[in-house]
Parts: sequence; structure tokens; C-alpha cells
Amino acid sequence: MIQDNIKTRVVGVDINLDKTTCAIVDIRGNIITSTSFASADYPFIGDYLAVLSEHILTMVEANGGYESVRSVGLSIPSGNFLEGSLVNSPNLPWKGVIPLAAMLRDRLGIAVALGNNAHVIALGEYTFGAAHGMKDFVVVSIDSGLGSCFFSRGSAHLGASGFAGEIGHTCLIPNGRECGCGNRGCLEAYTATKGIIRTAQEVMAESDKPSRMRQVEKLTPRIIATFCDDGDELAIETFRRTGYWLGLGLANYASVVNPEAFIFTGAVSRAGKWLLEPASESFEQHVFHNVEGKVKFVLSSIEDNVRNVLGASALAWEVQEYSLFK
Repeated sequence: MIQDNIKTRVVGVDINLDKTTCAIVDIRGNIITSTSFASADYPFIGDYLAVLSEHILTMVEANGGYESVRSVGLSIPSGNFLEGSLVNSPNLPWKGVIPLAAMLRDRLGIAVALGNNAHVIALGEYTFGAAHGMKDFVVVSIDSGLGSCFFSRGSAHLGASGFAGEIGHTCLIPNGRECGCGNRGCLEAYTATKGIIRTAQEVMAESDKPSRMRQVEKLTPRIIATFCDDGDELAIETFRRTGYWLGLGLANYASVVNPEAFIFTGAVSRAGKWLLEPASESFEQHVFHNVEGKVKFVLSSIEDNVRNVLGASALAWEVQEYSLFK
């Protein structure tokens, strides 16, 4: 069979708690155009899918039409690539098991691949970023949640049912803080956004030292990191504790999978040295001695929204082509 109409573009979609970004990406990784909207405005999945479909349709029709677009890749927290579903998300408003890839395919008429955001971020780093050239590495995404994906010998390891890499929901402290997943003591409950804010509150309650954190009604990890830059002792202590817990969790991870590097992404990782230096120190204290000193901590250099749609575009090429418009 001779085919002379190979499609050279895909659509990458990055879905997170606050915002959804859609982009047309060509075969060389160039972003042709992009658009975004507020995810949180649509608490019902049917309404959300209608808006997402409309954004994709409008964007594609204005940029060459369906004749040039092969498929769509979705990045979403709690996504399962093997099932094409959103599965029991602890943070997004859409609950239960939702066959999101099939639902969007039926609306658009072209193939759709769906992956966990950590899996997609890892694809983006492997193809375009800090992991390029690595075979065994872990991408750790820290934002409203804590996710990860590890590559083994150049391929993402997804596990038997697609849930490998859920380091955020491993138990750090028995009977510890309640996590959004329903369990207690999860690493995510200490190192993602809500956990960091809770740690800051605990640090302030334990001390009468002055801190600019006391003057802020709605703290965020970014604000706390800014106070660290100004020498705020309690802000620095907040990230020291967070880094300690993160390093301990990653030491357990590395002792099992033996990666070349941990690559950090997500809004919380932008705290930089205030998080990563205590995390690295804790990691070296707790990791298996044969791995000690051999694992790099690397901060991603790609903007999150750019890398995530690029990773989603890489995922889109992995799904079998399907179209009602051939």
C-alpha cells in the first residue's frame, strides 16, 4: 500500500487542577499554536469535555484542519495510559473511573492517547529535556500532588496495571497526616503544596520567632521560597523539613530502582536550593550505600507548560492512528 498523506502534526493537551493547555505540535517538536482555559470552571466532566473539544476543534480548524493532525495526547494527574482513563483522582473534581480518551475520541473523531501527568512529563524530559540521552532515570513532579515516572533501559515502566511510580502515595509516617487519597502518612501529604503549607503552620506554632509568613493570609510554596531568599528562618525551616522528608522517600525509591538521576519538575521544585539541598542531604543519609553518591539531582530547565504539552505530543505519536476524516 502506498501512502502519500502522512500527517505531521498532533495535539498535546496538559490538564491540571487550575488550567488546561492545548497545543498543535509538529513532528520536530515545534509548537505551532496553543490555547488554554480554566479547568476549575467545569466541575462536571461532560461540560469540561465539551469545552475541551471546542478549543481543540477551533484551534485545528484555524491551523490547517484535520488533514494534518494525526492524534491527540492527554496529560492528566491520576491518568492511566493502559486503560485510557482518569482513575480515582484525589485532587481533580471528576471522581471515579472515567474513560476520558474514548470519550474525547468519540467527540473529535481522531485517535486519543491518555497518560498520567508524571509519565507524560517524563516523556517530555526524555525527548526534549534534561533526560535526553539517559536510559535509567526518575522524573518527580511536585505541585498540588507528588507524582513520578521512572524509565528503565530507555522505556517508561508503567507496571502491570499502569500505576507504577506512585511514590507520593507510599507511606512515609505510619498514622501520619491524612492524604487526599484517603490513606494516612503518604509522602505527598508532607511534600506537595498542601503539605508544605501545613508544615509552615506547624513551624510557626512551635516558635514565637518573627516571620513574614505570619503576615500572609494565603501562603503558597512560591511565597515561602521568596521569604527563604530574604533569610526568613521559619520559611527556611519549612523547606528544610520538607526536603528531609522528600530525600527520605526518594532514598527508598532509589534503593529499589537504582536510577542515574532524579529530575524535578512542577511548581514546588522551583523553590530550588531551599528544597533540593536538604533533600539531597537526607537522600545520601538514607539511601543504600552502594547507590550513595551516584544519583544526580537535576532541576528541569524547561517551562512546565511547554514541556507538558510537548510530552503529551510525544504520547500522541504512540497511539494507533484512527480518524473519521481520512
